[in-house]
Amino acid sequence: MNARSEGSAGEPGGADGTARDEGAPRRRGGKPAAGSPVIDRAFALLNAFDSGHRALTPAELAQRAGMPRSSALRLARSLVRVGALERREDGVFVVGLRLLETASLAPRGHGLRAVAMPYLDDLVHVTHQHALLAVRDEAEALLVERLSAREASPVRYRVGGRVPLTHTGVGLVLLAFAPPTLQDRLIASYVPGPGLDDVRTPADLRRLLAEVRRTGFARGRLTTPWPMSTVAAPVRDASGVVAALSVVAPSDSFPATDYAAAVRATARAVSRALRADAEEAPAAG
Repeated sequence: MNARSEGSAGEPGGADGTARDEGAPRRRGGKPAAGSPVIDRAFALLNAFDSGHRALTPAELAQRAGMPRSSALRLARSLVRVGALERREDGVFVVGLRLLETASLAPRGHGLRAVAMPYLDDLVHVTHQHALLAVRDEAEALLVERLSAREASPVRYRVGGRVPLTHTGVGLVLLAFAPPTLQDRLIASYVPGPGLDDVRTPADLRRLLAEVRRTGFARGRLTTPWPMSTVAAPVRDASGVVAALSVVAPSDSFPATDYAAAVRATARAVSRALRADAEEAPAAG
């Protein structure tokens, strides 16, 4: 049985994550205001790309970034010069390889992934399902790796995708160990949605987060569009919880006790490896 690393595959919804609507660009701060700093406008252009919009014409880029076409084109050409964007012969813009080079240096992304990969591969081999690795980015969980058994049912996650903290297995683990102010804010604003069916009210969510901290793992299930279940556990370094990993599988073939034990053991193994890697780093330098 071989595991597949899913860097860009699309998937239908699952219990451990509800995919963001890729039909609209991600905007954390809305359209850049007139006179906003160049860096803000540059990121507005970069944020115009997503898994459903990997190549954009100048007009599409300007529209999705909320900028005048002339300004967007001028800034896009500057980004091409530094390698952040590339322009094809047909004039369409795509994300440049320079961003991949820079992103590979992120310790919470590539570094964590590099340490965790052997253990995630073992987890997939044992469960024959999907294994996810995620970190918290503000009020969302960012998927930094997904490995899938070839026989695993389709799900809807991709590396680099974002899933809610309040409606996903990895998200619940990350939220349970997040700063109390963030927990209180997300609990207060919680409304049921596509996600974990047994969390219907803010009080349910608060109780579940306490349970995650007590037991060291989160369990959840989803009945639509089809029954799926998840188990997730925290990954720690010397500073605390830095990531969460999970298994996602159809509910009718989900031995929760066995999967919980496997996920927790994997999370502990990754945690030990992270701490060992951190201790060796000063000596190597």
